[in-house]
Order: sequence, then structure tokens, then C-alpha cells
Amino acid sequence: MNFLFLGDIMGRPGRNVVVDKLPHIISSHKIDFVIANGENSAGGYGITQSICEELFAVGVDVITSGNHIWDQKETMDFIAKERRLLRPWNYGEGTPGSGFEIYEKNNLRIGVMNLMGNVYMKKNTESVFPFIEQKIKNIKLKKDLDFLFVDIHAEITSEKQAMGYFLDGKATLVVGTHTHTPTSDFRILEHGTAYQTDAGMCGDYNSIIGMESDKALKRFFTQDRTERLTPANGEPTLSGVRILGDINTGLAKEIEPIIIGGSLTKKFT
Repeated sequence: MNFLFLGDIMGRPGRNVVVDKLPHIISSHKIDFVIANGENSAGGYGITQSICEELFAVGVDVITSGNHIWDQKETMDFIAKERRLLRPWNYGEGTPGSGFEIYEKNNLRIGVMNLMGNVYMKKNTESVFPFIEQKIKNIKLKKDLDFLFVDIHAEITSEKQAMGYFLDGKATLVVGTHTHTPTSDFRILEHGTAYQTDAGMCGDYNSIIGMESDKALKRFFTQDRTERLTPANGEPTLSGVRILGDINTGLAKEIEPIIIGGSLTKKFT
């Protein structure tokens, strides 16, 4: 079964490239199921119900998120009803919405899990490793579900790599988001889990992590954070990974990056 995971969708340019390119990718790569991180899709800050519908309409099956999930006030209302939009699971009990769901497609059970790291994230989340240690005891491949995909939204590479190591053999894919920069360490780990430290972003790479460079650079010089950053509006790139899952084991047989459009493509071809 072929799966596609798309990195953080950054503002309107990111949405545009997904809307424009995804249907063709699904057709040409025979993709069965699509997961995308959408936490920056509303002008770089959160996501709205209408954006969710726009992404679902072009083939996204599930949207994951991260530390910006609550930036749009309306999300608190509709996330409780929309099980295809996930928030970090380790926000804890009482938080609206869900961080883990099982979906059915092609008569197979596909689990998608959204976790958030703790280091430098400045969010009130439970410690992610003790949290997942308890949760994963009751989630077994080929028993409770057929495939499991984990988006670990975190700042530092070691925390993402540690999650990949811990879940190796327990998940189909562990992939990092949040830093908006694709890493070249995509591989299948020792016990069969596909892994990449960061899937990158869908957005304008002629920028500073998708934001207009001048404003972002000014922050580093002045430390003044009063001016709101805005997404860069140049030609966007779609960035993600394709995973071939083994129906018999639930583990990964292949992983490869998919990077299409914009300036970044020239550097990866």
C-alpha cells in the first residue's frame, strides 16, 4: 500500500502547491492514503475549517498539526467534530479533538498519531516519551491496526531520532515536522520502521522557514518580536515522503522523498 506524507503546509503558497500538484502525485505514484501537516496553512498560523475542506477535496485523508494548532480560534469548535484533523496527542486529557485515530481504507485499518516534542517547544504538553510508552502498549501492528504513521512535531533532531528509535518495529513511519527543512536521512530503521528527521515544508523555500526573509532577519538583529511574520509568496515547493507499506507486517518496504516545484527541486535533482 502506497502512502504519502507531506511536510508542514505553509500559508497560501503551501496550500496552492498542494492543491495544484497533489492530485497528479496521487495518480502518478498510485498513492492510497495521504497525510499532511497543516498547522501553518492559515497564513502561517493554525488552520481553519475551510482550509481543511480544501485539502480534503484534493486528496488529503488526514491532517496533523503541532504547536500552532490553536492559533485560529474557530479550531477549538470544529476539531472536536472533525476526526480527520489531529492535534498533538500529549496535550493531555480535556483538550478538544484527538491526537490518534484509526481510519479505514481499502479494507485496511490505518492509524495516524500526532505527537509533540518538549524541548524548546514552550507548550504545556505532557512529557512525550513516558506518554507514548504507555499508549503504544495497546497499539499493535496487525492486531489493533494494519499500519501506523507517527508525526513527531519537535524542534531538535535528537528528540525526533529518539522517537524513531523507540518506535522502530512498532510503526510504519515515524517522521518529523516543525523545522520546515527536509533532511536527507530518510531510511528504513533496523526493525522495519521508515524514518525521516524532517519532511520539510510545502511552501516558498526562498525565505526563512517559509516566512518573508527581511522581517525574519530583522528579528535576529533586534530581538523585537512585535511585528508579525508573514509567509513568503514566491514559487512554492511541495515536500514530503512516499512510503510503501507491507500489508503482511505493517512495516515499511520503501521510503523516498518527493520534492516538486520551486527553487528547491533544482537542488535535489
